[in-house]
Amino acid sequence: MQDAKQRQYVTIKGTREGLTLFIDDRCSFEEACSELREKLSVNKSNKEDKDVAVTIKLGNRYLYEDQKEMLEELITELNQFTIQAIESNVILRDEALEMLEETEVKAVNRIVRSGQVLEVKGDLLLVGDVNPGGKVVSTGNIYIMGSLHGIAHAGSEGDRNAIITASYMNPSQLRIADYISRAPDYESDGVYMECGLIDTEKDKIIIDRLQVLAQRRNSLSRFERSLING
Repeated sequence: MQDAKQRQYVTIKGTREGLTLFIDDRCSFEEACSELREKLSVNKSNKEDKDVAVTIKLGNRYLYEDQKEMLEELITELNQFTIQAIESNVILRDEALEMLEETEVKAVNRIVRSGQVLEVKGDLLLVGDVNPGGKVVSTGNIYIMGSLHGIAHAGSEGDRNAIITASYMNPSQLRIADYISRAPDYESDGVYMECGLIDTEKDKIIIDRLQVLAQRRNSLSRFERSLING
């Protein structure tokens, strides 16, 4: 049986972008730090060398903030290294629940009337109308199975890939992230089954056929594709 002292808990690989450190998730944090310190001291870089980007891959290991700080200090104190990313397959339960909330489709069956604001975290599926003076806000995408006459704001926390779709599109205003469209490019009597999204080349919100989403947004889920294809 191989002696524990001969096991390699840390593997260092060079890439075009810099260095990648693979830390074995089967050892203790202290054992990993000890071996890493030893390897870095042997391969100490010249102070005149420019900064090297380092990506740390933890596997199935979770690090608390104080451990991350210790690891970052260990890597940067003797070398001209800059931590580019710390990647782990493990997250806390609260973080997982927050991610689930942000990606979940919230289905609401109601009419948003003048003066009312409907705001959700994640994607919004509204089965009903948004009347003039009404407003819907979502951190994700907005799908309206009805008429949009009021204001719709998708990607409210900065997601520029968010979209807005409606069975009947005639909004007073569309907003996606920090983009605002006060004068959409369509006739005043509205259009059926259209979507609003940011065109990066034109640097503005555009209105297009619902079917273009399959080409413009490759990350659409099965649910979203079913809305487009019927």
